[in-house]
Amino acid sequence: MRPEKINSIYSTIATLPGIGPKIENLFNKMGIYRKLHFLWHIPYNVIKREKHSNIQDAKIDTLVSIKIKILDHKPSKFKRQPYRINCLCGNTPLDIVYFYARHPVVRATLPIGKEKIVSGKLEYFRNNYQITHPSHIVDSYSIDQIKDIEPVYTLTSGLTHRLVIKYIEKILKSLPNFNEWIDTNTIKKYSFKNWNTSILSIHNPENSNDLIDNNIFRRRLAYDELLAHQLAINIIRNTNQKRKGLSLRSKSKLISNFIKKLPFELTTSQQNAWIKIKEDLKSNNQMVRLLQGDVGSGKTLVAFQGLINAVANGHQGAFMAPTEILAEQHYMGLREMAEGFEVPDSQTLTGVRPLSIKLLSNSVPAPEKKRIIRQLKDGSVDVAVGTHSLIQSGVSFKSLSFVVIDEQHRFGVDQRAKLREHSREDGRWPHLLVMTATPIPRTAAMTVYGDLDVSVLDELPPGRIPIETKWVSTPEAVKSAWSYVREEVKGGRQTFVVCPLIDESENIVASSAEATYAELIRGELSGLRVGLLHGRLKASDKERAMEQFRVGLLDVLVATTVIEVGVNIPNASAMVVLSADRFGIAQLHQLRGRVGRSSYKSRCYLVTEDSITEDAVHRLQALENSTDGFELAEVDLELRGEGTIFDQRQSGRSDLKLASLVRDRLWVERARSCSEALVEGHGTITSNPMLGKEIEWFISARGTDAENLWRG
Repeated sequence: MRPEKINSIYSTIATLPGIGPKIENLFNKMGIYRKLHFLWHIPYNVIKREKHSNIQDAKIDTLVSIKIKILDHKPSKFKRQPYRINCLCGNTPLDIVYFYARHPVVRATLPIGKEKIVSGKLEYFRNNYQITHPSHIVDSYSIDQIKDIEPVYTLTSGLTHRLVIKYIEKILKSLPNFNEWIDTNTIKKYSFKNWNTSILSIHNPENSNDLIDNNIFRRRLAYDELLAHQLAINIIRNTNQKRKGLSLRSKSKLISNFIKKLPFELTTSQQNAWIKIKEDLKSNNQMVRLLQGDVGSGKTLVAFQGLINAVANGHQGAFMAPTEILAEQHYMGLREMAEGFEVPDSQTLTGVRPLSIKLLSNSVPAPEKKRIIRQLKDGSVDVAVGTHSLIQSGVSFKSLSFVVIDEQHRFGVDQRAKLREHSREDGRWPHLLVMTATPIPRTAAMTVYGDLDVSVLDELPPGRIPIETKWVSTPEAVKSAWSYVREEVKGGRQTFVVCPLIDESENIVASSAEATYAELIRGELSGLRVGLLHGRLKASDKERAMEQFRVGLLDVLVATTVIEVGVNIPNASAMVVLSADRFGIAQLHQLRGRVGRSSYKSRCYLVTEDSITEDAVHRLQALENSTDGFELAEVDLELRGEGTIFDQRQSGRSDLKLASLVRDRLWVERARSCSEALVEGHGTITSNPMLGKEIEWFISARGTDAENLWRG
C-alpha cells in the first residue's frame, strides 16, 4: 500500500493547472508523464545573471537584470518589423524588442509609465542598448523572483525554458518531506545529505560546480537511482526464481559419452558453465541464466548439453535465433554435433533412437512446416531450431522443458516471454538459457542483466590462434590486403568481404555490397569464385550463397552484416571490412569473429578512407591492439557511454538520469551489495521497512519492471 503522502506526486501532469493536451504531449516527449518525473528532469548547466542599477556597468552580450521605466510603444507595422518599447534604465535609453509580438499582450505586460525589472541578454545595436525577448519581467518590488543563478534544462520543440522551470518549481514547493530510506551507517559512511535536501539543491544550484559529477548532492541522488534499480532487479530476480520449473535429472553418463566423442577437450569455463546449468536444472524452480562468451568460445556446445539432457529426461528443447541465416547455421551445427548420437527410448527394440532435430523458419516449405508443427505437438521432434516461427500462433510443444535464445538482445521481452510461456498444463515453466556473444562490461552486466544468473566463457577452444587485425587506409596498404586474400585463396582458404550498405547511397559515403561485388569480380578478385549475400536477397538465394561458401564452392563471400553472428566457416581465414569506420567496436569484433575459427592463421583488414573522425581512430586502434572482447567492451563503454551501448534494451530499462556506468562503476557495485542485503530470498524488503514503503515512488519514476512486482 502506497503511503498517502506520496499519492499526489503520482498523479499525471494533466492535473496541473495550465497543462492541456497539447502541452501534456510535449512534456510526454521528454518522458514526463507524472508529477514525479519533473523531479528527474535534471539540469545540465547553469546561467548567470548580473543585477545592475546602472546599465553603464553592464557588459554587452551578458545576461543582466535591470530596472526600467517604460516610455513609449512602437508597434510593428509589417510582419518582419520588430515591436519596440522605448525605456529608460536610470538616465540611459534602452529598447525592449519583440518579433512577431502579440500587441495587446505586450502593452499589458509593459504599460507606459510603469517601472519593471527585466532580465535578458544585453545588446548594443545601432548606437542603442536593447534586450530582445526578455526571459523575465516582474514588478520592481519582486526582483528576488529572478535568480542570479538559474538551472538550464533540456527542452523539446514547442516548450520554453521558463515553462519547464515553472512546473519544476511548483512540484518542488509541494514536495512532501520524505523519511530517510537509506540506513544511517550508509549515510555516515558516504557523507550523504538527506534526499529532500539533495533534490532541492540539484534543481537550485548556486554555481556550475553544483552540477559536476562528484557534487555531494548529485552523488547522493545517483546512489538512490542505482539502489532503486538494483532493488528492482533483485525483486524481479527473486520473482523469477519462485517460478516452478521441471526438475531435470542429470544424465551425466549420456553427457560424458557425448563429450568423449568430441575431437577436442572442453575448456575449463565451458565445464564450469555446464556444472552451474546442471545444478539449476535439478531444481524445482525455473532456470533463467545468461551464458555470456566471446566469439568462438563455444556457447552452443554448452547449450547443446542442456538440450540433450532435457530430451533424455523425456522432454523437448527449443533453440531460437533472431535471423534465418543464424537459425540455419545453428541447425546445421546441432545436426553435426548430434550425428551418431542416440537418446534413450523405451519404445524401440534397442532402447535408444537418434536425436530428432528440425528447423522451423519462414524458408521451410508450407507442407514441411505443417508436418514439423504436428511433430512438435505429438513429441516426435526432440529439438526445434527456428526464428520467430517458434512463437507463431498454432505452434505448441508436447513437453517443452529447455529453451535456448541466441543473441537475446535482438529479441523483445514479449517475444522471449511467448516462447518461455509454453508451459505444461501443471503450470511449470521451461528452463531458459539466453546467450550473447557481445561482451558486456561488468557494470553494464550488473545493471542490464542483473536479474539473470550469469555464466561467462572467457577462454577460446584449444588450438585457436589469435586473429591479426590491420587497419589500412592508403591505396598501397589496401592493394596489399587484396594480395593477401589471393594468397589465402591460393592456399585453399576462404575470405569474407563485409560492406555496411546493400546499395550505393547519395547521402552516405560508404561501400555497398552490390557495387563492391561488381567491382571485385572485374578487378582485384577477378578469376576467383565470388558470391554475394545480403538481407534483401530471396531466402532461397541467401541459403544457396551461404551453403556454397560453407562447402567451399566460393572463394570469397561479399556480404553485409547478416554474417555478423553465428556463421561458422572454419576454412575462412581472412576478412576485409570496407568503410570500417562506420561500424562500432562491438560489431567489428563480432564480424572479426567469423574468421579464426580453426588452427589456421587468420587476418582481418579494417579498410577506411584517409580522413575519419577521432572516435573512429580510437575504435580502430583498440581493435588492432586487442582481441579480448571484454577489454574492448570496456573501451566501447568509455568511448560511447551507456546510452548507446545497448541498441535494443530490455523493456523497463530506462536511461539513467544521474548515474553513469562509466563514472560510477564503484557506486554500481555498492548499490548492488546493499540491495542484496535488503532483499530476502522471497523478494521483499526486510531490514528497512521505510525503504519498502517509500522507495516505491522512486522505482516507479525509473520506469522499471519492479513497480507492478512491488505492488503485487
